[in-house]
Amino acid sequence: MSRLLVEGGTVVSASGAAPCDVLVDGEKIAALLAPGSAPSSGELTRIDATGKLVVPGGIDVHTHMEMPFGGTFSSDTFFTGTRAAAFGGTTTIVDFAIQPRGASPREGLDTWMGRADGHCAIDFGFHMILSDVNDAALKEMEGLVADGVTSFKLFMAYPGVFYSDDGQILSAMQRAADCGALIMMHAENGIAIDVLVAQALAAGRREPKAHGETRPPALEGEATHRAIVLAGVAGCPLYIVHLSAAEALEEVAAARDAGRPVFAETCPQYLFLDASLMASEGFEGAKYVCSPPIRPAVHHEALWRGLGTDDLSVVSTDHCPFCMKDQKELGRGDFSKIPNGLPGVEHRMDLVYQGVVERRISLQRFVELTSTAPARLFGMYPKKGSLLPGADADLVVYDPEARHVLGVASHHMAVDYSAYEGTEVTGAVDTVIARGEVVVDHGAFRGKEGYGQFVARAPFAGVDVPVPARGDRAQVPGVFGAGAS
Repeated sequence: MSRLLVEGGTVVSASGAAPCDVLVDGEKIAALLAPGSAPSSGELTRIDATGKLVVPGGIDVHTHMEMPFGGTFSSDTFFTGTRAAAFGGTTTIVDFAIQPRGASPREGLDTWMGRADGHCAIDFGFHMILSDVNDAALKEMEGLVADGVTSFKLFMAYPGVFYSDDGQILSAMQRAADCGALIMMHAENGIAIDVLVAQALAAGRREPKAHGETRPPALEGEATHRAIVLAGVAGCPLYIVHLSAAEALEEVAAARDAGRPVFAETCPQYLFLDASLMASEGFEGAKYVCSPPIRPAVHHEALWRGLGTDDLSVVSTDHCPFCMKDQKELGRGDFSKIPNGLPGVEHRMDLVYQGVVERRISLQRFVELTSTAPARLFGMYPKKGSLLPGADADLVVYDPEARHVLGVASHHMAVDYSAYEGTEVTGAVDTVIARGEVVVDHGAFRGKEGYGQFVARAPFAGVDVPVPARGDRAQVPGVFGAGAS
């Protein structure tokens, strides 16, 4: 078994930072050592992290590799997508297996395991999308939890495809409460959205910008409120996925202030991109069509504030790439047929790190949002999301001063455009170690297809995260330059 020493860097956890050397033995972290105190005997590969940060490998708990949507599939395979994730400092993803309509959740899991196992470059897990909630599907939930699939996603959007009504949602939540599962919710009022879409098309509004106009923030806020109410009735923990709007954040914040087990993620596109991009010349706006849609820039400040106060617990990507050629083009002349989704799995760590650069969040909060909190919420901690002895040796040597430009010419995702084309960022991945193996080294991929292993996750055990009183939010360190480091 190989032994590595990552030396000379500053080790950063969700709770602190200190100069430290990390000794790796095989697939595990063996010890955290005072600088220069590593044993000199025995074969040891040394990785110089001088002047760099050493952080836990990123965990992206919201990706969609090879996902069917609108007559096509997302363009990244489990290999290309996880390789790109590794280039971006992510060492574990949790993707979504889909229960086919008229079939069982177990059949969906088997299909997705067949696509991922033997192909992922980094470790992977699955959430289960329940698209046909019935008695048989509800009975299967306990067995899936026992097998390490401990979170279930429901949709208030996409009637006729993934949509579940309030009765089905409540039933699934009650079952989740019984078997220790976490319910994830796509919270948009899909019934009302479909009315607005039909009206827009009837009025001749067919361009990409109509996608955002027919999915207003109020309908995300309403659905988020309704999901929280239903979860309270069921006594079930709730995780709102891809939260994009201030209205939805207010609902989550109120629930958390009341001590409810309600959590939410946002995504880089909702922190950096502006709704005006969907009105780009010609059909270029299709590049930015996703659901919920990118919001006007006024929502950015609210979301960054939520990240600083822990009203938002995680940053994931909702990575679901579709090429402009032959895929996004399916919606030319009818915005409702544009495949929904953006590429981003490779850029999450760099983009969130800009919050540190801009003094919006602390360095420790950066680690918490991108690794530790997702590991805790989704049953992987401390095996993942930590640099503790005995944890998986998933770590990233990160250069906090390097500058580079994001774009299609340099990214490794299997998609023909970048949503962040021309964006210059400070901070870059230097070396990525996944379960003790160097998989990325100074821009070169050294991993291999199939190296990633399935991560069986533990049932939801609760997360004890202190939340500031509502009136104190403006004073939280790391928010809008108030003392971040």
